[in-house]
Amino acid sequence: MEHVILRTGTDGRPTAVLSSGREWAVGAEPVRWFERVNWWETRRRMPTGLSRVDVEVLQLQVRLGRNAGSALTTMLLERDGLGGGWRLREAVADAA
Repeated sequence: MEHVILRTGTDGRPTAVLSSGREWAVGAEPVRWFERVNWWETRRRMPTGLSRVDVEVLQLQVRLGRNAGSALTTMLLERDGLGGGWRLREAVADAA
């Protein structure tokens, strides 16, 4: 998964995603949820001191650049539990 930079406003809400040298502006209300993960499928052992077995996921509707007329793309971002950053899980362009 590609690491991305999530920009937020002063209120902490996502405003833009920087991915592959491009800036994607958030164009709709973000949706956030947590998913249970099977840590034993991704790691041999549960890391010492980490009792967290849930992964934070953000679903964002974004537009390339600041063009309000561009098509929306749905991005699913997953929080990197070790560094606290974000990784791009999936991006799907609007087919409309």
